[in-house]
Amino acid sequence: MEILRVFNNNVVLARDELGREVVLTGRGLGFQCKPGQDADNSRVARRYVLAQNAESVGEVMAAIPLERIALIERTFRAAARDLGTTVPSSTIVAVVDHVNQAMERAAAGIVMDYPLRAEAAHLHPEELRLAERMVTELNHAQEVQLPDGEAVALALHLFAAAVGAPSTREAARQSKLIGQVMGILEAAYGDDFRPDSIDAARFAVHLRYFLVRARTGEQLDDGTGTAIAESLRTRYPGAYRVAVRVKELLEMRLGIAVRDDETAYLTMHVARLEAGIDRARPQADQGL
Repeated sequence: MEILRVFNNNVVLARDELGREVVLTGRGLGFQCKPGQDADNSRVARRYVLAQNAESVGEVMAAIPLERIALIERTFRAAARDLGTTVPSSTIVAVVDHVNQAMERAAAGIVMDYPLRAEAAHLHPEELRLAERMVTELNHAQEVQLPDGEAVALALHLFAAAVGAPSTREAARQSKLIGQVMGILEAAYGDDFRPDSIDAARFAVHLRYFLVRARTGEQLDDGTGTAIAESLRTRYPGAYRVAVRVKELLEMRLGIAVRDDETAYLTMHVARLEAGIDRARPQADQGL
């Protein structure tokens, strides 16, 4: 790989075998090197392939100690792996930059307020659990102690990776949309709706994957959606009406047409929620 710019002894900008600009890190990688020389592959610890702004990213990474970069990346990749998702270089860089800034704030005694913890616990419990584990692991490995609230921001980064959102801002927008869908369910079923139920969690997961498909333009469509939707409307009229309201909200917020196959799956998830509510009612009545 040809070196394009040396940021410091440990970080360089290079051009890889495919002609892409990449940021390389590794101890001593840039020592006494000049643009035009080949990077020493034996010294490359990490390679970040970025769609844009590689030079700016290199400047950011050059200001962060290598040990800190490695620690943050290792803990985040482990969390993402447990979540069952892959992590692009752009997400790793964003997380490294965020956590590094959080560590600097903590060292200076500055604590950020994250008022969305209740929302994260409600909509993204698994991401929040893994993010809290990240904070614990990071704090065990260093003197600077991150506040518990940083788990909220890290949970959003994990959610962004899970749904393929290009930024945490977009992930926040999608998270808000999922919350609005849950609001439709709460309005439809009142106090009988339990947002912490397994059926609600499954529905939230389905919505995440729908958002991924919507972003890539690859919605479910096997040609049987219209017939299935019609059958479900007859069999589960209440669930179908709620699913249509969800469909209309998704179309309005995302600016796309939700296909019949997707509507059918929404109906099935709502019907499962209804069935769970019906099962829970006798138990609730017995407790009165």
